Amino acid sequence: FFFQAHPGIPDSSTSRGLGDVYKRQVVEDDKDLISLIKFNLKSEGFNVLLSPNGEDGLFTAKEEKPDLILLDWMLPILSGIEVLQRLKNNKDTKSIPVIFITAKGEENDKIRGLNSGADDYKVKPFSTKELIARIKANLRRGKLIPDDKIVCSDIEIDLVSKRVKRQNKIIHLGPIEFRLLHYLCKNQGRVFSRDQLLDNVWGNDVYVEQRTVDVHIRRLRKALNINNLPNIIRTIRSEGYSVEST
Repeated sequence: FFFQAHPGIPDSSTSRGLGDVYKRQVVEDDKDLISLIKFNLKSEGFNVLLSPNGEDGLFTAKEEKPDLILLDWMLPILSGIEVLQRLKNNKDTKSIPVIFITAKGEENDKIRGLNSGADDYKVKPFSTKELIARIKANLRRGKLIPDDKIVCSDIEIDLVSKRVKRQNKIIHLGPIEFRLLHYLCKNQGRVFSRDQLLDNVWGNDVYVEQRTVDVHIRRLRKALNINNLPNIIRTIRSEGYSVEST
């Protein structure tokens, strides 16, 4: 079982908890456990990604740069311990909080897991409420709980009121445009393909054509570029879109 947290997008039409800005990945071969954890995390507002084995989970961690990982010990192909060691030896993933979720409850197992770099250790079976509390505690320790506002160049995004200002002027955005802007600004300087934007803004469970991304990017640019202000959203040919880092 390998679960990853990633920046997600709050639904601008609802008010949710701390899960609003995270995506999670689960790597697990226990389908019942996957369903249980996924359901409870989504109920808390988390986005969830799934991986069926250690090798796939490790690849996804390096590719997606999650905020938090839930990791089972007994995984196919690569064991949880091996995945953990590789994560902690990689400069791009070593700072990601990792919570072990495993049936291995002996003291020596716990010590080995924590000494290998795990930030927390939870033995199965467990309470999903406690698991979510531990996830939030680890995110707080890593200072990953989101601020109320994001500043991106001369744009200010208020995550509580769901308002956007540019040079102190209110910018009126639709729900999708707000979520696009939030995601791009949260990851300033990083280039996202259309598929990545579809997964992170629209979600994995929704089928949307790639060209839909272009339509909403044009709407977002039109709303932001008031009074001929500079365009902060870059188009990278054959790659995707990015917001200039400040």
